[in-house]
Amino acid sequence: MDPFSLLILTISVISFFSFQWLFHWLSPWVSSRISSSFLSLSDKQKVEWNSRTVSTFHALLVGIFCLYILFFDDPVNEDPVWGDPTLVKTNVAITTGYLISDLLLIFYYWKAIGDKFFVVHHLAALYAYYYVLGLGMLPYFANFRLLAEFSTPCVNQRWFFEVLGYPKSSRPNMANGVVMAAVFFFVRIAVMPVYYIRMYMVYGTEAFYLVPWGGRVAWIGSSICLDIMNVMWMHKIARGCYRVLRSAQRSKAGAPRENGKTD
Repeated sequence: MDPFSLLILTISVISFFSFQWLFHWLSPWVSSRISSSFLSLSDKQKVEWNSRTVSTFHALLVGIFCLYILFFDDPVNEDPVWGDPTLVKTNVAITTGYLISDLLLIFYYWKAIGDKFFVVHHLAALYAYYYVLGLGMLPYFANFRLLAEFSTPCVNQRWFFEVLGYPKSSRPNMANGVVMAAVFFFVRIAVMPVYYIRMYMVYGTEAFYLVPWGGRVAWIGSSICLDIMNVMWMHKIARGCYRVLRSAQRSKAGAPRENGKTD
């Protein structure tokens, strides 16, 4: 086996066991100390809590690494199809370990966190990552897609607030909702023109035709499907955020003053 391939395999394996450790031991230990409400959750809620904690950690780790590659990895930015994929492979290997770990947890705790959509999502992502890890192709586009992970922490935080009993109109919940909508827009919607312009610039070139059909399907087909879903999710998030903010504004306008009188 090629030494670098062995290194990537090692990173994936370490990633897998690290995320398992985070789920089974570190998350419960830390959560029980920073939130007294954690101990009063049901077993199913604790499973999802730990799953989302791990998810948030993975998103931040991979997202920061992704930004570094996007701004400072010149070989990948200069040749988005066949540029030196060393750093991208490392980042994707971390994500691969996480996805396999999460799949195992989903199947094992199906009654608590089972979701067919996530199974399909994880398997599709692993299929696409095969072309990055196994053949070293499309590093720029694979890394660019990982930018979407930055929206994950806010989505998870919304669930944390909900399970802890925070009203939707509470300030922490509303602040998180606004940040979630903004981050989701910037990392999943606003970046679409940049992504597809770069794809258009590559289409039809010699580098493009060196990519096998399976790789093109995993690249172009999955990109279009994911972005259709992103637009639908953005619409849903924006509507929900607008309703909550409008409701809070109405409540504030109709609230009595300190002297007990209304306007």
